[in-house]
This record gives sequence, C-alpha cells and structure tokens, in this order.
Amino acid sequence: MANIVVCVKYVPDATGDRHFADDLTVDRDDVDGLLSELDEYAVEQALRIAEEWDDAEVTVVTVGPDDATDALRKALAMGADKAIHVLDDDLHGSDVMGTSLVLAKAIEKAGYDLVVCGMASTDGTMGVLPAILAERLEVPQLTLLSEVSVDDGRVTGRRDTDSATEQLEASLPALVSVTDRSGEARYPSFKGIMAAKKKPVQTWELADLDIEAGEVGLNGAWTAVDSAAERPARTVGTVVKDEGEGGKQLAAFLAQRKFV
Repeated sequence: MANIVVCVKYVPDATGDRHFADDLTVDRDDVDGLLSELDEYAVEQALRIAEEWDDAEVTVVTVGPDDATDALRKALAMGADKAIHVLDDDLHGSDVMGTSLVLAKAIEKAGYDLVVCGMASTDGTMGVLPAILAERLEVPQLTLLSEVSVDDGRVTGRRDTDSATEQLEASLPALVSVTDRSGEARYPSFKGIMAAKKKPVQTWELADLDIEAGEVGLNGAWTAVDSAAERPARTVGTVVKDEGEGGKQLAAFLAQRKFV
C-alpha cells in the first residue's frame, strides 16, 4: 500500500493576541491555535492524489504540544486516514533544523512514497522546511507547485513564477510542497468530523525516534531570538481640514515625506 505523508503544523491564530514568552519563544499557551491554513492545501492535494492512486492512504504528521492534536483531527476530518503526533517536552523551542530532523525520523519510521508539505507555516513563514526535509530524507524535491499528480512511479507538477511556468518531474519516493494556488481545501463534513474521532492517532516521543534531547529544543536550535519588544502604539496622525487649501496641504504632506 502506498503511503502519502503530509506534514502539518499547529499555529497560533493570527487574529489572536500573539506575544513572546519569558524565554523569547512564541507563547503558544496564551492564544488559540489551529491547523496552518497553508497546510490545508497540502492535505487537500494529498487527498486528491490518493483518490487517483490505487491502494493509497494519507498519513498526517505534526510536531507540537498537546493541543497540536486539534490540527491532526482537522486533517483527519478532511479525509486523511491516520495521524502521528510527535510530542515531547524537550521539543520546546525547536527551530526549523530541529523540527526537520524530527519530521524526517518520523516519516522514515512511518514509511512513505510521497511527502507533501505546505509552502510555509503561517507563524514562522520561513518556507525552507520542505527543502531541508527533502535533504534529510535524501529524496528529490519539487517545491512551490500549483499543480501536482502521480502516475507510474513518478510525480509531476507545475510551478508558476512571475516570469515563467515550469514543468517538473521526479521519481518516487519524493517530496513536494504546494502553494495556495493548488486548489481550495475541502471543508470537513459532519460525517468526516465524526469519523475523525475514531481514526488512529499515534503519539511518539524523541526516544521512539532515536533522537537525543540536545539535538532539538532551545539547546539544539541553530537560531534564537535575542530580544523582543512590543510594537509601539499608533500615533494620532495628521488631520487635514479642507477649507479650500486641502489639496495643497495634502500634496505638501506627501512631498515632505518623499511619497511624491
């Protein structure tokens, strides 16, 4: 049976009051979270491929805190078959290098034919994890695809750039990342939500993946936040009263700030 693995992330709600904790990591306990919107496109494409690929199933995997199970359940409600949650206190503060290591180990343990990622996370927005993950797995990568399909042991896709459209192809196993142009994600039906409650969710710790605590978390991070400060409050601004000279005042204001 072919296995399509989708990497998803549980991220803070962008409409919430996000801030840093005392250790300068994002405080994820004080804000609601959800499945990253860009990862919904990855789940959608994996499901579409599985519908056309005989005897294929979709496994979603995430690395995150207890509440990250909510992101997995959303993907399962959309139609994924099973889920893996890598949960360990030592993961706190992991950067993209640590996260990619854990994902690679989890994907290898689960077994895979195709790995599907979103183009970026909506909190970090780095967009480099798919490439790093493909390097760790030692498989070809087709990134930033707006169209993807699998046939006869090969994955093909279309990448749209500002200046060109590229057709890409690689043999399986492989990794792809898809953009928000790849197709709208389906909305979980009531039946899908109820079915998701019965689908298997495995929980693995670092020891299950033969990863040492020092390789991940804050101690193993390659990057760190040195300082952070709250954004200053907005000033009142300049109000121009139009008493016949409003246009001139506005033009002078813009010219002073070199906007015109």
